Amino acid sequence: MSGTHISDALRLAVRTRDQFLCAYCKTAERIVVGDFTIDHVVPEAWGGPTELDNLCLACWRCNLIKGQRIVGADSVSGEAVRFFHPAQQSWPDHFAWSDSGLIVAGLTPTGRATIDGLKLNRPALVESRKLWMDAGWHPPNFDN
Repeated sequence: MSGTHISDALRLAVRTRDQFLCAYCKTAERIVVGDFTIDHVVPEAWGGPTELDNLCLACWRCNLIKGQRIVGADSVSGEAVRFFHPAQQSWPDHFAWSDSGLIVAGLTPTGRATIDGLKLNRPALVESRKLWMDAGWHPPNFDN
């Protein structure tokens, strides 16, 4: 199924609002080869609109892993909870960097479910974070 067209203006508004970072893993778009994708937080298949409040910037890997899912299991309670909604929730309310800056820690059920569901600490990404830290590119400074 082909998705709804996202205008260049809306695409730029999403990228700017998300500070050119993946809204989930916080990888900087400038560090990787190629543009990131625009993700429907609530997928179109679930009735999610193509509007700024339902879109976020996502690296290709986070977007592919998330797919059309919006719910995951909290690793502490085992209960099903909604994934983090980047356009409506604040990243620091749900996540924090470990002391080393390599691992994303979940502060809430939403954070933990999103980390596990989107594999935000996948080995290749953690290895990349080490290199980015050496270059002074990680962890990112962001306001949300």
